[in-house]
Amino acid sequence: MKNKFTVSSFLQAKANKEKITMLTAYDYSMAKIVNDAGIDSILVGDSLGMVVQGYESTLEVTMDDMVYHCRAVARGAENALIVGDMPFLSYHISVEEAVRNAGRLIQEGKAHAVKLEGGVDQVDTVTAIVKAQIPVMGHIGLTPQSVNLFGGFKVQGKDTAQAQKVIDDALALEAAGVFAIVLEGIPEKLATLITQKISVPTIGIGAGRYCDGQVLVIHDLLGMYSGQSPKFSKRYAALNETIKDSVTTYITEVKSVKFPEEKHTFSIDDVVIAALKQ
Repeated sequence: MKNKFTVSSFLQAKANKEKITMLTAYDYSMAKIVNDAGIDSILVGDSLGMVVQGYESTLEVTMDDMVYHCRAVARGAENALIVGDMPFLSYHISVEEAVRNAGRLIQEGKAHAVKLEGGVDQVDTVTAIVKAQIPVMGHIGLTPQSVNLFGGFKVQGKDTAQAQKVIDDALALEAAGVFAIVLEGIPEKLATLITQKISVPTIGIGAGRYCDGQVLVIHDLLGMYSGQSPKFSKRYAALNETIKDSVTTYITEVKSVKFPEEKHTFSIDDVVIAALKQ
């Protein structure tokens, strides 16, 4: 059985040059599957707003949503480190409220760590949460909660000023005490430079090959949706088609009385039935 993956395991993996694996999960069943497959860490991402709840962005996800899904994942993940996303406005109003909400993900949601978006502008918040003995994972580059500010889901750090800002954000988060940083939607060479500059692990999503680890949304990996996947994602299965084919076959068999068959039924003694008919 695989040993429990912890915050210390993240740091040790970077020191040993071992790649870190991370996937999203939002419920007990999927958490158990990816945990049993040997994943290092599970992100209960606010991406659940889009792939589970059907919203157009992550901005409508609430703290109660995150606590609920973290608790479900925690029941299915025995060995993986569980990181709970802090949703929009849960850490923006005040440092005190941010610490309280981070504590909810740990205490009520049973997560092991929290993740929040932002760099230099979130240093005070990160410092306070870490001071409260709550491990924090940073998230810089393309930060989905800032989608309206960015004008869409656009690659960040492509010019000198933007690239320097991403580097400054990474260094500031490292100094504030994060145990890892997600780099999203930035050029590969910039992600490589940041990975070399900082002592904590970088986890890439759309940040190229040379981060210390990678994270993907499980629905993208499994091909749960038809249509085009993000450029940075890879489909390892095509479950959208598999599930639809299975459901179509089920519908056909029910309507044609091919399901259920006798082997799917339970028996009763004919004497009992005869007595009931009297």
